Formats: sequence, C-alpha cells, structure tokens
Amino acid sequence: GRYFGTAVASGRLGDSTYSTILDREFNMITPENEMKWDTTEPSRGSFNFAPADAIVGHASAHGQRMRGHTLVWHSQLPDWVKSLTDATTLRGVMDNHITTEMSHYKGTIYAWDVVNEAFADDGSGRHRGSVFQNVLGDGFIEEAFRTARNTDPSAKLCYNDYNIENWSDAKTQGVYRMVKDFKSRGVPIDCVGFQSHFGTGGPPASFQTTLSSFAALGVDVQLTELDIAQASGNAYATAVQDCLNVTRCTGITVWGIRDSDSWRSGENPLLFDRNGTKKPAYGAVLTTLGGS
Repeated sequence: GRYFGTAVASGRLGDSTYSTILDREFNMITPENEMKWDTTEPSRGSFNFAPADAIVGHASAHGQRMRGHTLVWHSQLPDWVKSLTDATTLRGVMDNHITTEMSHYKGTIYAWDVVNEAFADDGSGRHRGSVFQNVLGDGFIEEAFRTARNTDPSAKLCYNDYNIENWSDAKTQGVYRMVKDFKSRGVPIDCVGFQSHFGTGGPPASFQTTLSSFAALGVDVQLTELDIAQASGNAYATAVQDCLNVTRCTGITVWGIRDSDSWRSGENPLLFDRNGTKKPAYGAVLTTLGGS
C-alpha cells in the first residue's frame, strides 16, 4: 500500500537505460530540479513549466504519480527574489508563485513539498535565515501552507527537511514543535518529508521513533530523498523497515536511479550501479518490502 519512487531529471528521460528502469521499478516521481523557483519563475511573473511538464507528461503516460518539489526554499532561488526587502511585496510574490505553480499542475500532483529546509543546522531548533524568514518572519511557513491549501485542496501538503531523522536532535524537535502547533491551530499540513540522506551506517537508531512520533500528531510521514553512502543492503533494509513499521509512513523515494545520476555519485549511494545493474541493496529493499 506504499509507493516507492525516485527523483527524475527531465534531461535524462531520453536515456533508454534510465527510462526503462524508471518505468519498471518506480510508481512515484519527484522532479529533481524542474519545479524549483529558479527554473519555474526565473524573472518576476515569467513562468517556465516546460522542463517539469516533460516529467509530468512521462509520469502520466506510465501510470506514475507525482510529488511536487518544491514551492518555497531558500536555495536555487533567483536573485530577484533574494533581493526583495519589503514584506508586502515578498508576501505577494511568494503567494503568487505558489498559486501559479500549483494551479498549473492542479489535479496531477499527489503531494507538494510546500516549504523545504526552513530550519537551521546550528542546534537552535529555530528557523534558518533566508529572505523569507528575514523579511516575513516566522509566519511565512504558515502563510505558504494556507495559500497552498486554497489553491489545490486535494493535494497533500508537506514540510520537507534533512537531518531531522534523529529524534533527540534540536532540529528534529524544532520541526516537531511546528507541526504540533500547526495541527493544534488548524494550519493545513498533511505530511512531513524526511529526506534521509544517510551515511554508511544508514538511519539513526531512533528513526522509527521519529517517524511514529510525527505520525502521532496526525500527519503522514514519508522518506523523500533516500540515499545511503556505499548503499549497504542492511542499511537500506533498516530504513525501509522503519517506514513499514509505522502505519502512516506512506511511501519512500530514493534520490536518483543509478549511482551516476546521484548528487552524491562519489559515494555510490543508490540501488542501481552506473550501468543500471541492480546492486545488493536492491535485493535487500525488495525482500524487506515482501517481494522476491
């Protein structure tokens, strides 16, 4: 009952080895970069959806669902957005970006990463500095989620971040407090994405605790960008089993298909090698999922 997806780059869809594995193995797609702000709205009010449309079209033709990634993020942001200093202007720009992009894909996206990586890595458990944080303050995340709900009420709305897998970390607790607050006040949030970029050892021992603790707040949880340095079968099996053990863990996405497609290609972190051959980790994941 869970999906198993991957990140896709539109420029690789013409590679037959790549697209053959994609369509044989995965039933959820996240665009790697094509829905990010620098691609979709490079200059104010001028939208470019062609690269993302290619991926959505491929998914539609092959019975795959889509995760939208990502609407509001401090990175891969055009300079014209980063240079805004007036709150009213930036709020209007942010809301227009969310509304325009979500409206374009309305009815084709299963879940959106509405806000990505808004929390700091400094042990404070607080938001990181960004143009959105610095100009709009803490409320920008809530604003983004409310705008998203109004635009496409049928899409699941997710908060997505990395290094929030270990339950005791301040960053994890900061996101947890936000989700708990949102649920208590009726701010629309349906899911939390755990990027799950792990080292050779795989997930922390508390990962299942983290997933179940968030799920208990009334949100779905998902592994959204899974990759593991050197792709140990045991580490992959543990990550998948941690999801299977939590009822509201609704799916897993690995961040790329072959090691050569990975942003961490030097660490060989994926389920297929550079030639597109299944690695031992592939068999470990399949077995954990109950396949053969």
